[in-house]
Amino acid sequence: MAEKWPDLAVLELLVAVAELGSLSGAAARVGMTQPSASRALARFERRLGLTLLQRTTRGSALTAHGAIYVDWSRDVLAAAEQLVVATTALRSGSSGTLRIAASMTVAEYLVPRWLAEFRRTHEEVEVTLGVVNSDAVAQAVRGGQAEVGFVETAQAPAGLRTTTVARDRLLVVVAPSHPWARRTRALPADLLAATPLVLREPGSGTRRTLVSACADVGLALADPVQELASNTAVRVAAMSGAGPAVLSELAVGEQIGNGSLVAVRVSGLEMSRQLRACWAGGAQPVGLAADLLAIAARGPAAQAALGDTGPNEHFIGTPPPSPRR
Repeated sequence: MAEKWPDLAVLELLVAVAELGSLSGAAARVGMTQPSASRALARFERRLGLTLLQRTTRGSALTAHGAIYVDWSRDVLAAAEQLVVATTALRSGSSGTLRIAASMTVAEYLVPRWLAEFRRTHEEVEVTLGVVNSDAVAQAVRGGQAEVGFVETAQAPAGLRTTTVARDRLLVVVAPSHPWARRTRALPADLLAATPLVLREPGSGTRRTLVSACADVGLALADPVQELASNTAVRVAAMSGAGPAVLSELAVGEQIGNGSLVAVRVSGLEMSRQLRACWAGGAQPVGLAADLLAIAARGPAAQAALGDTGPNEHFIGTPPPSPRR
């Protein structure tokens, strides 16, 4: 049975390759030599029966299978890290616990960074993280299943206290083969709304933000060509040519950077949004939740500007590098 478990060191290496776009850089990050890293990944691909990396003279890029596997690997590594935190808590005899619920985008791209800093001063605390869509986050906080939640909706969740911890915007992305990838003019908002898109499920903050942006200018979205429950699934569907997709810039920066997705300018829609922490009760969070929110509020994402494209055109010209986790 033990032979069937994935090697966490190889998963860490694979995630590093995805983030750095370089096998040599990834090997250095995880403390391996490049030849050893290359052999380890090749063995892992043979064992899986999948090609995860496309190796070129310019570096290493994820295949469609590789993109999915990297996201799965991040979940496994996050769970392993949580296990380490819990073990430390048991060893110290502490019963401190912080229960968090986070929307998928925030959980994938921001929470790991916040928790890494949180652990430096709260090693004895056991942290649990529930990853669900924004509606379910609000329900978990209202129901007492989480002390603090993080959502990505355009409007603050009813009945909860909130504060903005970061800012984000949505991008329209397509595969390089899609006709929109060759447009030289911004895509009109009414054409975007009339086109069947690959979308997140109802209840997700991403879907709600897009619907709200269209409603603000009197537009309703066409029925989606696909409706999927994760950023990874939407991203891979768009990369495979299923149709245009709308996702957070946090979720597609890496793919825009390596050319597997193309960002499309859209005129007439404002698709920026606030990423909020929410809690029940008093005007300010208390205890461990307050400590985590202080870390989130001073992080790089909280300071990020939304750009200078103005209110009627939403476009990221040169995508930011993929967030480091």
